[in-house]
Amino acid sequence: MLRACVLEFGGSWAEYLPLCEFAYNNSCQASIEMAPFEALYGRPCRSPLCWAEPEDREIVGPEIVVDHTEKVKLISQRLRGAHERQKRYADKYRSDLAYSEGAFVYLNVSPRKGLQRFGVKGKFAPRYIGPFMIKKRVGKVTYELELPPQMSGVHPVFHISMLRIAESKTGLRLIVDLSQIDLSDDISY
Repeated sequence: MLRACVLEFGGSWAEYLPLCEFAYNNSCQASIEMAPFEALYGRPCRSPLCWAEPEDREIVGPEIVVDHTEKVKLISQRLRGAHERQKRYADKYRSDLAYSEGAFVYLNVSPRKGLQRFGVKGKFAPRYIGPFMIKKRVGKVTYELELPPQMSGVHPVFHISMLRIAESKTGLRLIVDLSQIDLSDDISY
C-alpha cells in the first residue's frame, strides 16, 4: 500500500503518510480477519462515514476484561491458522540439503547493487567462487570450508544457503581465479 502511494504521490508522499496509516490500520488484515484498530481497541474505528450511526453501549467494568480476553484468543487462533497456512506453503517447496565432508561446493558471492567485486561491476560479476572442499559440518545448517591462503581474513564457516554443490570432481573449474580475490579492510571481498 505504501509503495503504491509513494509512486502515486511522487515527492509529496510525506504529507499523505497519515492517510496511508489510517487506511492501513482500518483495512481488514487477512491473517487476523479484522482491522488492526479493531483488534487493538475492540471496536471499528469511527471515520466520517460512520459518525451518524448510533453508538453501541460502551463496555465498562469486568466485562471489558472478558471482552478483551476473548478478542486476544480469537486473534491468536487466527494468527496460528495464518502461520500454519504460510508454513504449509513454504514447506511445499523446501527441501532439506545436506553435504558430506570432503564434498566440493561453490561459495555464493552474489553482487550487491552498485558494488564492484573481482574487477567487474553489477550483473556481470561472478555469483559464485570456488570450488572449496567441505572440512566438516559445524551445525545443522552450517559448514566449515577449506579456504585458500588468499582468503585467510574470511571466516571459514558458512550457512548452507550460501553453498552450491559442485556437480563432479572432474568437472570442477574455478569460477573466479583466486589471485583476483582482494580483501577489503572490512574483510569483504
